[in-house]
Amino acid sequence: MNAINRSEQESNTEVDNDLAAVSEVEAGIRDFVRNDIAYLRRPAVAPDSVPLDANAEATVNNVNSLIQRVAGTSLAEIEKLISELESLRDLLHAEGQRVQREISGYAQLSQAAMKSTRMIADNVTQWKRAADGLRNG
Repeated sequence: MNAINRSEQESNTEVDNDLAAVSEVEAGIRDFVRNDIAYLRRPAVAPDSVPLDANAEATVNNVNSLIQRVAGTSLAEIEKLISELESLRDLLHAEGQRVQREISGYAQLSQAAMKSTRMIADNVTQWKRAADGLRNG
């Protein structure tokens, strides 16, 4: 039983390390996506830029707003997927722990069954010897 508890503790530590690594990667992905589209949110003003005419400026603004909407939608979808994956990870983690508890319970039950079987076999052997002793005696 101590071996099961040790392996369970080692497994829990391993799972915690895995969760920490996954969370770190997820945070890195979020930062990357946010930084990747951050330039779209800032107005581009070059210090020595030539002023654009009103029509060109309107076109640039339309293109910028279109890109922001598309990027915003994509970012929202990515965040939604990350959220779904996090909840799925939590579910899998919980199910993994449940299965681990079930296996531990079955191992204990199996050990108890083996002990009971040995005791029964030993008793039957003793009865058989006693019966053989009565027949011979």
